[in-house]
Amino acid sequence: MTAPDRVTRRWQDPTLPVADRVDALLAEMTIEEKVAQLGSQWVGNEKLVAQEHDAAGTMNVAPLQDVLAAGTVPFEEAVRHGIGQLTRVFGSEPVTAAEGAAEVVRLQRAVTEHSRLGIPALVHEECLTGFTTYGATVYPAAIAWGATFDPELVERMAAAIGRDMRAVGVHQGLSPVLDVVRDYRWGRVEETIGEDPYLVAMLGSAYVRGLEGAGVIATLKHFAGYSASRAARNHGPVSMGRREMMDVILPPFEMAITLGGARSVMNSYSDVDGVPAAADSWLLTDLLRGEWRFTGTVVSDYWAIPFLATMHQVVADTGEAGVLALTAGIDVELPDTQGFGPHLAERIARGELPESLVDRAARRLLTQKVELGLLDEAREMAQGSVDLDSSANRVPAREMAEGPVDLDSPADRTLVREIPVDLDSPANRSLAREMAERSIVLLDAGTALPLVGGGLRRIAVVGPGADDPRVFMGCYAFPNHVLPRHPGLGLGLDAPSVLDALRVEFPDAEIVHERGCEIRGTDRSGFAAAVSRVRAADLCVAVVGDRAGMFGEGTSGEGCDAEDLRLPGVQEELVAELAATGTPVVVVVVSGRPYALGQVHGKAAGLVQAFMPGVEGGGAIARIISGRVQPGGKLPVQIPRWPGGQPGTYLQPPLGTDSQGISNLDPTPLFPFGYGASYTTFEVGDLRISDAEIPTDGEFTVSVRVRNTGARVGEEVVQLYLHDVLAQVTRPVRQLVGFVRVAVDPGTSREVRFRVHADRTSFTGRDLRRIVEPGDVEVLVGTSAADLPCQGAVRLTGPVRVVGPGRRLVTPVDVGPPRGTDAES
Repeated sequence: MTAPDRVTRRWQDPTLPVADRVDALLAEMTIEEKVAQLGSQWVGNEKLVAQEHDAAGTMNVAPLQDVLAAGTVPFEEAVRHGIGQLTRVFGSEPVTAAEGAAEVVRLQRAVTEHSRLGIPALVHEECLTGFTTYGATVYPAAIAWGATFDPELVERMAAAIGRDMRAVGVHQGLSPVLDVVRDYRWGRVEETIGEDPYLVAMLGSAYVRGLEGAGVIATLKHFAGYSASRAARNHGPVSMGRREMMDVILPPFEMAITLGGARSVMNSYSDVDGVPAAADSWLLTDLLRGEWRFTGTVVSDYWAIPFLATMHQVVADTGEAGVLALTAGIDVELPDTQGFGPHLAERIARGELPESLVDRAARRLLTQKVELGLLDEAREMAQGSVDLDSSANRVPAREMAEGPVDLDSPADRTLVREIPVDLDSPANRSLAREMAERSIVLLDAGTALPLVGGGLRRIAVVGPGADDPRVFMGCYAFPNHVLPRHPGLGLGLDAPSVLDALRVEFPDAEIVHERGCEIRGTDRSGFAAAVSRVRAADLCVAVVGDRAGMFGEGTSGEGCDAEDLRLPGVQEELVAELAATGTPVVVVVVSGRPYALGQVHGKAAGLVQAFMPGVEGGGAIARIISGRVQPGGKLPVQIPRWPGGQPGTYLQPPLGTDSQGISNLDPTPLFPFGYGASYTTFEVGDLRISDAEIPTDGEFTVSVRVRNTGARVGEEVVQLYLHDVLAQVTRPVRQLVGFVRVAVDPGTSREVRFRVHADRTSFTGRDLRRIVEPGDVEVLVGTSAADLPCQGAVRLTGPVRVVGPGRRLVTPVDVGPPRGTDAES
């Protein structure tokens, strides 16, 4: 590190507290330089739009992106006073890790050389299914994280993603999505973790801890209400009261900030009860800053600020939109600077805007730049001295200080990445494999599964997803998000399809294949060939479901909302014709949302749900089917029986459940939330509740014993639900408040103990204050929301207690050592 006596500016002194350095820097900045820190630049966005208009049949950019790109200014002009963030240097075009790092170097050098103070930009990227860049490991989609019910595994995955991003100079990741599913038809269900706020909160917070622990800022999105849009239409208005917002939508965000340590939040596009999130000072300031004490940055979702004028029409123009968003509490505009442009400085000069609002936002971003070491880099570049032992995120500073980067030069190739970075390393693939295997849900073993030892001679593999590994990947995975514009490049990494994996898994069997139909459309011309193949086979594996895309180019993904919950196209008809052959048909649904499988289930000899399991998905599915891997995934969303009568998640008050003849529509699912079968059997029993009564600030313990009564090692997810019997507002019939994944050997058992504080019964009362209310609470423990054999009750006594951000947010769980069942009393 450079000696302190060589520091020429106070804000460059690393020995000073962060706040002092930020104060010193703000004091030295002009208003134009402060405003510049609130903006961003997406270099090459105009080129992407031009490419898209030239590419036949693809539309993997956002609607209106071409219009909005036209409003951006040249890079040199944009960075004249500095810039806050650089947008998706790695995630916009296919570049290698070295090429992306070189581009970061080039852009950072331009930022520091063209501006007076030379403050580097913060670099952000997408990372929902892994680092969204060419050749990086594609992990399972977020809905598959939910199916693992395994926070520790999700945290390890996020840490690996963060390490890869940090190693090439990325500072911020736009993940995780903490939207709670309210309607399965919504296209972005695949990006969510599930339909229960506690499950979303626990796994989302784990992802945050992993990413932040690797030194990358996690960005929570979409704050808040986006997933509850009317009719499940992307960007649709949200008809939701404040109570539902506070009890269902907001808890995952609160937990990810309070317990996960997230340092950034991204606003939702939607308006809730007529107020766009980007202009909601109650949400972005009163709640987020005031009640939750959040000190990080609020970044706008892409173009959300100009959308206040163009789509929400709550202001006259983009300039007014910037003022409204800044006042509400947005600090940084992404992906380009429009609403937070130079006009803000002009308004301040005319006395139309308080400079304190700009100072407030700039202080938050500059604080993060200090924490990330970016101001140290600026000091080193200015002084020509560099710490060669600096961490990987400071490599760009060294490169900028030492001259141009030439990727044709062997020396510079070494410089760009002193330590080689493998973005699809064996360690990554091992994690991706573990995530995929743990997320796949066996819905019904039927008569065919597992296939091990079945003596199968010929297996027909049919369906539009059988030979297409892209179906394993979400819409924000690079192969689906960017590579459709570059069809000659393939996937950029090895990803065996289900067909490929079954050939490896069953080397002695003859594997034949027919697609049968496409994922979308009404073409049935392939049915006959598929039926012929299946008739001649011992078994059929039918792979149906989704292929993710963007804005209508897929059946799942952003802007790919569904009219109903039938399998897309004619896939359900294909399954029916295959089953009519008499050959056993194992149906594998690879999808980003739950589909109504009532018509499929009865025809299937086995039924498996895989929620976009990533690049290792093909092998994971094959190993689950064969029985070599024990299935242990659980449903983070229900599987509906019928395609209509939606929406409906398990989290419902009494009138949201089966109304016993009051309505002709029965919302009972085919498979409930939390469900997942296995190739062994478990029993959950011996319920013990420590106290019959506790005060409204007390705690009780719930213990059960889970036994493996089958012949194979397996894992069960023990789930604790509560039901408030009588309350001042309607409460869910049951709500998840605790869970744990438990490994149990055959013939043994383990005790599971939940420590439940009265705070875990809290809810938003009639006056919109969160309260713990005295009364009876039912305690239910089991293996799904519908399989709860252990039931008891606790009475809360004493006065109504108001609770706030300091309340207990988590239900701790302890798992005892294995015990042989013969030794149990």
